[in-house]
Amino acid sequence: MTFQELQPKVTEITTASALSRDEKLLAICQLLNENIEYYNWVGFYFANHETQTLHLGPYIGAETDHTVIPFGKGICGQVAVSNDNFVVPDVGAQDNYIACSFTVKSEIVVPLFVDGKNIGQIDIDSHVIDPFTAEDERFLEFVNAEVAKLY
Repeated sequence: MTFQELQPKVTEITTASALSRDEKLLAICQLLNENIEYYNWVGFYFANHETQTLHLGPYIGAETDHTVIPFGKGICGQVAVSNDNFVVPDVGAQDNYIACSFTVKSEIVVPLFVDGKNIGQIDIDSHVIDPFTAEDERFLEFVNAEVAKLY
C-alpha cells in the first residue's frame, strides 16, 4: 500500500470515537507494520520533560528492554533534544545508537509536536539497510500531525 493510500486510513483510526488514545496509537503501529514491508518495528515514545526521559508507548514488533530512554541517548534521545527528524541508513555506522536487536539495520525517528512542543516521537526500525526516503519522512510527519490531534 502506498503512503497516499495509507493517509486516509491513519485519519480513520485517529477519528474513530470507539477507540481510546492508546488503542488508536496501537492501531496506527499495526497499520504501518502490516502495510510497509520494511517497517519491522513501529512504536511511539513520549517525553517526560521534568525527568528528561522518553517512555515507551504503544508499539508493534519485537519486545524491547528500552522502555525508558534518557534525552540525548540513542537516536530517540537525540531527537528529543534536537526536535529534528533523524534517519539512520545503517545503525552499525552510528556511534550513539542503542542496539535493540541484531536484526535492526536502519531506523527513522520523527518528532511529535503538540502546540509547538515536542511531546514524543514515532520510531521505526527496519531489517533493511537504507530503506528510508524523504517520502517516509513526509508520511511520518503526516502521521504525527494526525496523532497530535489526539492531545
